[in-house]
Formats: sequence, structure tokens, C-alpha cells
Amino acid sequence: MIHIVLLEPEIPQNTGNIVRTCAATGAKLHLIEPFGFTFEDKYLKRAGLDYWDLADICTYKNYQEFLQRNKANIKQIFYASTKSQHNHTEVKYEEDVYVMFGKESKGIPEEILHDNYDKCIRIPMKGDIRSLNLANSVAIICYEYHRQHNFEQLNQTGHLTKF
Repeated sequence: MIHIVLLEPEIPQNTGNIVRTCAATGAKLHLIEPFGFTFEDKYLKRAGLDYWDLADICTYKNYQEFLQRNKANIKQIFYASTKSQHNHTEVKYEEDVYVMFGKESKGIPEEILHDNYDKCIRIPMKGDIRSLNLANSVAIICYEYHRQHNFEQLNQTGHLTKF
């Protein structure tokens, strides 16, 4: 399973879209406060549509609580950052992996990146683009995880509904 970790997400629409991605891929979502929204936010709920009940979501008061509650479970963790030297496709994602993403305005704090720089990954981008949208970044890395695992947990074929 891939665990998506959002550190202090700010934009409700992004988090709602990530809930939908997690529901569609079986990823577990970890949300670390403070949030830039409330769970009653209409934009958060609308972006997540009716997928909220299908997503496995845990919340934490801060980064330390996340680490403490998951220390026995975290065997492999990556930190998604534009400041990384390693491409997200260069690493092998174990069966049970955590991938952390930072807040939209600032990313993951440099202190955390510095302490874990060998575990930082980035999605390649053109030129001086600051970053991709958070929800898009989560989807890209989530599907790279599933590609590396041959999409084993996902439906790989569709069918027409009228024929």
C-alpha cells in the first residue's frame, strides 16, 4: 500500500482531489495539521465528491505525532520536493511506502528535507517552473507506485455500459 502524507495542506480543493485519488487507488491518506481549511469546507467536500467514505484517512496534530504514531509501520518513506536531486522514477517503491508532500505555498520545511535528503524525490519539470499542483503531484507519484507494482490492486480494464 502507498501512504500519502500531506504536511499542513492549505487548499481545500487540492485535499479533496487527493481524497478522490486515494479512494481510487487504495492509498491511505495521512493529514498533518494545521490545515488551511476545515472539514466542513464546501470546496473540500465538493472536490472529494462522494469518495469520502471510500478513503482511509488519518489526521495528526503535528509532524511529531505523525512520526510517533507510525514509527513502527514506516519501513520506507520518501519526501516529495522540487529541491531533490532524485527523480521519482529512480527509486523502487516497496510494497508499503509513505510519501510526504508539503504545503502548497512552501513545500516541506528545509529542516525535514535536510535530515532526510537521501530520501527526497522530485517530479521533473521544465525550466524555472516553481512546482506542479499538489493534487497532480500526488497522482503522478501514486500511479508510479502502482506502475512499479503492475497495477496489482487496481482494475486494469474497463467496459462499455451501453453495449
